[in-house]
Amino acid sequence: MNKYTKSNREMWDELTLIHEKSDFYDLEGFRAGKSSLLPLEREEVGDVTGKKLLHLQCHFGMDTLSWARLGADVTGVDYSEKAIVLARKLTAELDIPARFIQSDIYALRDVLEDSFDIVLTTYGVLCWLPDLKPWAKMIAHYLKEGGMFYIVEGHPFIGVFDNDHPGSELKVGFSYFQNEKPLRFENEGDYADPNADLARVSYEWMHRLSDIVNALIEAGLRIEFLHEFPMAAHAHFADMKPDKTGWYHLPEGRNKIPMLFSLKAIKA
Repeated sequence: MNKYTKSNREMWDELTLIHEKSDFYDLEGFRAGKSSLLPLEREEVGDVTGKKLLHLQCHFGMDTLSWARLGADVTGVDYSEKAIVLARKLTAELDIPARFIQSDIYALRDVLEDSFDIVLTTYGVLCWLPDLKPWAKMIAHYLKEGGMFYIVEGHPFIGVFDNDHPGSELKVGFSYFQNEKPLRFENEGDYADPNADLARVSYEWMHRLSDIVNALIEAGLRIEFLHEFPMAAHAHFADMKPDKTGWYHLPEGRNKIPMLFSLKAIKA
């Protein structure tokens, strides 16, 4: 494990404890039966009843367990030890059948032998991965023939903007084209709790939309669709506000930009 991954994993261990108590994740609502899934992924993934589903970078398992409540046979994977401990605690507490595995994505083949009807990953995942080609090959490895890969994720385009810069104009702060080394951030607060006592260094990688699509194609997957949306799953910019359905938008009157994309691919 290199210093970048080690630092990021330590941050996500700390974030798990913050997220467990945050209103953003609403764990008590989830315990009471509320689904953590948004309508977009439920509609685009479709019926999961009786299907084997592998959830990559699952955090502490709320989405994974929400898919299980819809009838899927689920396996969740994350590299954070504290996240997986909490996920296993939830599956036991709520009596929802699920398997959770602590593993770095790139080392998953060392600890998991299985195949799946669906592999998916959602919201804020790709920036933590330095190389998408082995990631895509791993996805293809775990999919059954005819199986589906699905991702809904922040659009790479929003990564060029300084998200600490509210106002009438967005400020370009980063290159769209990835450098050899990751971007370094000193974090204070968090998207789920801006006032959280968090002081951690993290490292993130920029991936163009073409990098994502081409990695999946090169791994042997057939792209079924690629959709782009002008909203986000959290307040990426300081002046964004949620609508009644939970999506965050720029203030009225601002020009729309792509903030979210979804993609579905099939293993031929």
